[in-house]
Amino acid sequence: MSATAPIDPFAPARLGPITLRNRFIKAATFEGMAKRNLVTDRLIEFHRIMAAGGLGMTTVAYLAVSEDGQGAPNEIVVRPEAEDGLRKIADAIHAEGAAISAQLGHAGPVAAGTGRKGLSPSRQYSPMAMKFTQAATEADITRVTADFASAAKRLQDCGFDAVELHLGHHYLLSAFLSPGLNQRTDRFGGSVEHRAAFPRMVTRAVREAVGPSMAVIAKLNMDDGFPGGIWLDQSIPVARLLESDGVLDALELTGGGSLKNPMYLFRGEAPIAEMAAAFPQPMKTAFKLLGKKFLPSYPFEEAYFLPYARQFREALDMPLVLLGGVNKIETVQHALNEGFQFVAMGRALLREPDLLRRWQGGSTEEALCVHCNKCMPTIYSGTHCVLVPEGQRPGH
Repeated sequence: MSATAPIDPFAPARLGPITLRNRFIKAATFEGMAKRNLVTDRLIEFHRIMAAGGLGMTTVAYLAVSEDGQGAPNEIVVRPEAEDGLRKIADAIHAEGAAISAQLGHAGPVAAGTGRKGLSPSRQYSPMAMKFTQAATEADITRVTADFASAAKRLQDCGFDAVELHLGHHYLLSAFLSPGLNQRTDRFGGSVEHRAAFPRMVTRAVREAVGPSMAVIAKLNMDDGFPGGIWLDQSIPVARLLESDGVLDALELTGGGSLKNPMYLFRGEAPIAEMAAAFPQPMKTAFKLLGKKFLPSYPFEEAYFLPYARQFREALDMPLVLLGGVNKIETVQHALNEGFQFVAMGRALLREPDLLRRWQGGSTEEALCVHCNKCMPTIYSGTHCVLVPEGQRPGH
């Protein structure tokens, strides 16, 4: 698309079988508002306000496909008991004119931090849990694949328009893709094709379960953010394999992750003191001492994943969603003109849920988010921007 024929970011756009009212997606950022692994009124209101702000689609995060797939306490587990709440949140978002997606995943080795026996491609030591994970058996792989398919179908039956399969952030499917985390010697380890086998099984099973009427996208790590992890030379071939299967409607491109390098995903200031304050002892003291090693700071640059994402745009024909520190409407416009179909935003919308209305009204002013990342520790009490007064926070 040439600069003389810009794409209107606020015009309706197709995402596989569904049409979004514009090209803005609320990125899946853990809300910390579920209780007993179920949807709450607070979570519904959080996403309703986001949808009312003008989004094309909002994404509920993070939903575990099974009990052992939780990466944090109280995360929604997709099961029969959750259906009533899932229907309510879908109805609330549709009433605001937006579509609704859910991020589906299995935390894998990250689950070890919740006290569970973390499942991983290979047995490894988890510094988060201070214990070893358990290597997945072929029976585990078969079970988790079926869990993904069952959860996606349940979401569809509850009125969700799309599902986002989590193939990033060092969770289970991401760990299988990563040469730094997958040391297997069977058909699920070794070459890129073998390491991609399990994630491809999941994407195909989900598509078969939901049929052609639900949008299915995947969140994929371009770069694991640690030495020996996946990087462009292998993540682009993975993306080509996923594209060749013909079951995904888009890829959302990301990097870093919860197990090895969380700040690589967020960029900007590392909120060491605030994170430490959120933990009980003895973790509080340990985090004060070791937090800088676990959360190294990375300078914030707007649209920091764009240089890597351009390599995927060059290599693929399928729709791509740009993620990562988008703060300006001109950045959105440039990304769309470069061939990205959608833009996903998170922290900027926490600060200003009505940001898109402001931009659609003609404002070209940058979002107010300063990427201090002090929202990160608030996931334990309900995710919010600390600069927004308590009575004005979505879901509060």
